[in-house]
Amino acid sequence: MAEQKGTMHHDRQPFLDDQTIVLRAPTQFWSDRTGDAGAAPIHGLYHGDVRVLAFAELRSDGERPDWISIAQPTASSATFTGVLRHLDGPGADPRVRIDRIREAEPNGVLERVVISSARDVPVRTRITVDLRPDFAPMQEVKSGNVVSHDWASQAVPNGAAWAGGSTTATLTATDAAVHQTETGAVIVWELQLAAHGSAELQWRIQLADARAVVSGAAGSSAWRDLRIESGDTRLAHWVTAALADLDTLRMTSTLSPGDEFLAAGAPWFFTLFGRDSIWTARFLLPVSTAPALSTLRVLAAAQGTKIDPQTAEQPGKIMHELRASELNLPVEGVTLPPLYYGTIDATPLWICLLHDAWRWGAAESDIRALLPHLEAALAWMRDHGDSDGDGFLEYADTTGHGLANQGWKDSGDSIQWRDGTLAEGPIALCEVQAYAYEAALSGAELLDHFDRQGAGEWRRWAARLKERFAESFWVADPDGGRYPAVALDASKRRVDTLTSNIGHLLGTGILDPAEEREVAERLVSPRLDSGFGLRTMATDSAGYWPLSYHGGSVWTHDTAIAIRGLSEAGMPERADRLVEGLLRAAERFGFRMPELHSGDSANDTRTPAPYPAACRPQAWSAASAIGVLAARLGLRAEGAALVVAPSTGSGSVCVTGLHVGETCYEVRVGEDGTAEVTPTSTNGATAAP
Repeated sequence: MAEQKGTMHHDRQPFLDDQTIVLRAPTQFWSDRTGDAGAAPIHGLYHGDVRVLAFAELRSDGERPDWISIAQPTASSATFTGVLRHLDGPGADPRVRIDRIREAEPNGVLERVVISSARDVPVRTRITVDLRPDFAPMQEVKSGNVVSHDWASQAVPNGAAWAGGSTTATLTATDAAVHQTETGAVIVWELQLAAHGSAELQWRIQLADARAVVSGAAGSSAWRDLRIESGDTRLAHWVTAALADLDTLRMTSTLSPGDEFLAAGAPWFFTLFGRDSIWTARFLLPVSTAPALSTLRVLAAAQGTKIDPQTAEQPGKIMHELRASELNLPVEGVTLPPLYYGTIDATPLWICLLHDAWRWGAAESDIRALLPHLEAALAWMRDHGDSDGDGFLEYADTTGHGLANQGWKDSGDSIQWRDGTLAEGPIALCEVQAYAYEAALSGAELLDHFDRQGAGEWRRWAARLKERFAESFWVADPDGGRYPAVALDASKRRVDTLTSNIGHLLGTGILDPAEEREVAERLVSPRLDSGFGLRTMATDSAGYWPLSYHGGSVWTHDTAIAIRGLSEAGMPERADRLVEGLLRAAERFGFRMPELHSGDSANDTRTPAPYPAACRPQAWSAASAIGVLAARLGLRAEGAALVVAPSTGSGSVCVTGLHVGETCYEVRVGEDGTAEVTPTSTNGATAAP
């Protein structure tokens, strides 16, 4: 047995913003911009929830190459380019080049090292790659408290094999000597280049986890044929980059083998999350209903059937997250079981996604197969979601070690009063009531269409919820007007902080048109609109801080949901204002939008500060690009047809690969706003105009 000690990082979550990642779920490799790993706490090769390698270092004759550039043609690959100055002859030009090409695969990583010489004499060099395993659980890396872990090592032909827990790694290197060490292995190539010659070296690590509950998806993505050209090139760049990132996050699970979902994000959440996967699939509906249907089936396979306080399972409830083992976050006082149901919003959102997939042309047989799960989810809202019988859905952790907050803002301090005092639960979030209202009406429509019982009951239930919401949630604004409270607390008092949560109410139907206009006014006010997206909390709140996780930062998906709602509520100009903010931010972040960024004002800075521990890529941030595209074009499905109503801010756009059911469409919008929608194929055949 060998042992590798990890580094202690004083209970601090690692920063990510200036590090490099290549990924293909469930594998990810984090390094610096040279390709070396080990200098930053996040560095290493991960498979699932285990860091397999904590250190990787390339040297030429014991010297570090002079690295000069990095290129990432895809989310799964990177090329690190440098020069080997110690091998140069006379003259100023570097004459020996090194390219380090790294590719992430679902079950491993491949690295090719290409050495090229422009010298007119032979060149000799010794290339080494030092690799050191640690097999640390992801939760230790995230907490900043990596401790020692035992791992076993053995020699294999042309390489080495390591094992830690249920994870195994097999290293092979072509035409090299592999020397096992106390800390891992060193690959050695003795290289002689002919004059003007080149050579390619290669090493690979194959990874496996015998206990894995998720794995990489096979085949191509459902959006592989989407193409976009836009007069505003920022939108085209963002959509293209986002879809490439989403491709690397496609996964399947043991819950429903073969059905894909989108993992929540790298590095922390390479697994199934109910809420995240639902919103991601919902944004992607104009591209394909396939991600929605498979996500619905995966979540239905784990739908609650019993009452279990330890897992928060209840009959009909949709789960929150899935892991292979218990999740322990000691600093946060959180211990979650492998299958955890602590979410208040995933169940109504599951219903909304089912309805929307049907509206976007999903096969009726696919929808019909999920109707028993629909009925169970509706019943959960009535029988368990409303725990105290007041007509609102609320949550409370009863274990003392689950999530204190169970909406999308799930950090411990996310629900607070304007004066900064934390709200006491059970908590009834404003947006959850909107989701429930929309879900009840959507469910009723599906029940009617498929000749099932109960539609009338759910319409009455929704009407009562809307009436109670209007009576209970509205807060007087100090500068005039009013807005919905973020939540009701345990005493049914209105938690009066102005937050971005109100943007989720738009388009759900729980507000009347005048109320939607009042909400829209607050969203585009300088208190919430940073110019780079919506702040999660208004600037005049005591708890506001631009780098607070849920108390002033900007989350891409949160703003995209508000944009979607503004568009559906008939306020495209206000939607365009928020779209412009996200496009401004996307450009600043190289079109890979992180999970969140700072709430700094665009009036004060050209670039918002990154939230340094934010996931990137992250599924619903990436899918927001399609949500923004859909809002700009005013996309909706009517029957089997695609309807387009572009906003004045859309400019010229051409998109191919949009779908309603089996029909593929091309959409062209001119500078003057005129739109042309052309069916291009049905079931793979060219469609008649």
